[in-house]
Amino acid sequence: MSKTVSTSSTPSLPLWQLLSGCADVVAAVRQGQSMTDALADRKATERPGVQALSCAVMRRLGTAQALRTRLVPKAPQPWVDALLLSALSLACGTEYNAHTLVDQAVEAAKRRAKPASGLVNAVLRRFLREEAALLAELEDDPVAHFNHPAWWIKRLQKDWPEHWQAILMANQEQPPMPLRANLRHGSTAAYRARLIEAGLLPDDAPVLADAPDQPQPIVLPHGVPVQRLPGFDQGDVSVQDAAAQIAAPLLVYAGGQKLPAGARVLDACAAPGGKTAHLLELADLDVTALDADPERLVRVTETLQRQGLQARTVAADASQPNRWWDGQPFDAILLDAPCSASGIVRRHPDVRWLRRDTDIAALARTQDAILNALWPLLKPGGHLLYCTCSVFKMEGQDRIDAFLQRTADAQALPAPGHLLPVVEYLDPTGQDRGDGFFYALLTKAPTGS
Repeated sequence: MSKTVSTSSTPSLPLWQLLSGCADVVAAVRQGQSMTDALADRKATERPGVQALSCAVMRRLGTAQALRTRLVPKAPQPWVDALLLSALSLACGTEYNAHTLVDQAVEAAKRRAKPASGLVNAVLRRFLREEAALLAELEDDPVAHFNHPAWWIKRLQKDWPEHWQAILMANQEQPPMPLRANLRHGSTAAYRARLIEAGLLPDDAPVLADAPDQPQPIVLPHGVPVQRLPGFDQGDVSVQDAAAQIAAPLLVYAGGQKLPAGARVLDACAAPGGKTAHLLELADLDVTALDADPERLVRVTETLQRQGLQARTVAADASQPNRWWDGQPFDAILLDAPCSASGIVRRHPDVRWLRRDTDIAALARTQDAILNALWPLLKPGGHLLYCTCSVFKMEGQDRIDAFLQRTADAQALPAPGHLLPVVEYLDPTGQDRGDGFFYALLTKAPTGS
């Protein structure tokens, strides 16, 4: 009898079916496709379950790959290999009874690749028999132990010699669900009360005062479908990481003064639009939301429509303003630069397996190019906020140090710098501080200074 899996939003599905879909996703990631794109092809009824399994597999893929190499030195065809990796990864966790997992993985193989079902059965049953010895062999393998590529581990060791292990371990955790109450629709305290009434937040959750110049995230301990959030469709709340919520208030209140109504603001690399909406929630601004990907820009429009906000959207390359800029300088610029996404690995565990070491230097060149292109668009006395969701210094402080050395009229103002998703950086209340991020706030010298 097939083991079934259910979620609050989907009917029960056989585990073999979810394992089959998970293998599809794992195979796609190993071929360079993001998990998000791979999941978009799944049926709505199975997507949540496949996503949950895929995330668990990605968090243990280093261990699973090392085990598969020992058990089957010659890799089978990609989908069968992905099924083996999925089952081995899940067998190292506590999600399922091991023997049930094996039975259901064999069933998945019989339905998709019947000639390989015997191999799947033999490999997985051998793992169950020799589990302790096989795992002991991996103790000195850093990729298998930390479940990150070797180059990633070395880069963290260099950048954060005191925190690298804590960062890697934090990446293995399932993150909470941080929310941002729309202060145009009501107070943070009022929305907190609505969550408690809906049974989504415990009564003893921290009480937060409204402070528009400071982020006030409400953190749900576990993720829920957004349709369960009171007033989500009406724009009363948005899902946004706690660290990402720093951006809008830092720019709107830069230098201790709120941007005046009608101020021209550029949100470069704006998709999916969370920071764009946050800017408009805090002030009546003339915002241009720019993104190079027209399809991702649609998400910005959808986000703004849900919240009843308006911005000018432009599909263009931020590093080539001659193709889109109207010649009118901006009072403020938010540059959420393209980056490795190394700071959001706990939310997107596939990122670590998609990136290559050479990507970081290439991304740094892109970040430099965009900074250089956007700086002339800023008014004298204006502010530019540079941020990345990365924990690598090459994409953060190194970029700003280099920019300041080559840009005479740029000056750094106080900003958070690198934020790490580790215990040492937790909020005093014990709340999750959010993902790994970097923030630098720059001001342009007034003309003639």
